[in-house]
Amino acid sequence: MIRPARNHPGFWAFVAHRVSGVALALFLPLHFLVLGLALESGDALDRTLAVADRPVFKIAEWGLVVLLTIHLCAGLRVMALEFLPWRDTRKGLIGIGAVTALLVGALFMLRVG
Repeated sequence: MIRPARNHPGFWAFVAHRVSGVALALFLPLHFLVLGLALESGDALDRTLAVADRPVFKIAEWGLVVLLTIHLCAGLRVMALEFLPWRDTRKGLIGIGAVTALLVGALFMLRVG
């Protein structure tokens, strides 16, 4: 049974912030591996970039940009709730963060696609 607090938008903003943070933490070692390939040799980097030019990687790139935006917006929301005197705009901050993440993702897809 889902408790009523878990149906609140604030709970889902919390979940999105944590899940995006974990996903980004899992991505970073792969990113560092590719950067290491660039230091190792230009050929290794070129081969990796050729693989990364496939559509599945373009979709993953879009997902990464959306995750970064979600994590940023949710983090800013938490900071605003902690440091600013107003507290009645929580749902508004969550909505602004969600819309911002979708807009950034859409702009990224238009630029890449």
